Amino acid sequence: MHRARKRFGQNFLIDDGIIHAIIRVINPKAGMHLIEIGPGLGALTRPLWALTNKLDLLEIDRDLVAYWNRENIDGIRVIQGDALSFDFLEWAKIREKESIVCKVVGNLPYNISSPLLFHLVSAANYISEQIFMLQAEVVERLVAVAGSSDFSRLSVMLQARYHMEKVLDVPPEAFDPQPKVNSAVVRMVPRKDFMLSNHEWNALEKLVAAAFSQRRKMLRTNLRDYLGKIPLSEAQLKSRAQDISVGCYLEWARVLVNP
Repeated sequence: MHRARKRFGQNFLIDDGIIHAIIRVINPKAGMHLIEIGPGLGALTRPLWALTNKLDLLEIDRDLVAYWNRENIDGIRVIQGDALSFDFLEWAKIREKESIVCKVVGNLPYNISSPLLFHLVSAANYISEQIFMLQAEVVERLVAVAGSSDFSRLSVMLQARYHMEKVLDVPPEAFDPQPKVNSAVVRMVPRKDFMLSNHEWNALEKLVAAAFSQRRKMLRTNLRDYLGKIPLSEAQLKSRAQDISVGCYLEWARVLVNP
């Protein structure tokens, strides 16, 4: 029996009720282009495959790759690799001409969740939906609204690119071994109205990083290098980064690139 490895952030889902709830959220159907990140021992994998008959698995643990290769299930393709370096754009574009629904799902290792979410942004134009189990604290930051204490750089950058919704709370008892934190499931749907160029996106990244560099400081301090370059009102100068809407950050990024 495979033992969970701490260095890979492995906590295997064992609660049947939670498993079926997540499957309902994913809503797998035959013909979907679907990839599961970190399949583990198959709590989600087997019901996903049963409903689609075709599934890609991305796994970094060589022992688990060997396990799935031994299972030799028709329609399951096992890819050994690190999700942080996997080319999701190339994976998604394979089915572009067929207009097939592409979904990325998984119980993500909590120690790499934020960088992995940013890594996936590059493929957002070709992905229909992302459904992930994450640390509950991260999900709260993802869906936080401006003005709340959870609103952060992560909130701004990913809300700029996705519509997001927390769809399920998951307690530690649903896993083996039990994590020391609560978990939650988030649905991320790429925005069809996303219009930033690469230059504007890069400007947004730098601007938001500067704004949140010292959360307790006013923007007058954190954005001092941008004064005169973006239209900051007196009220905004006295505000903190978490009080500014995503739309406002987007507007400022466009102004920086197109003064």
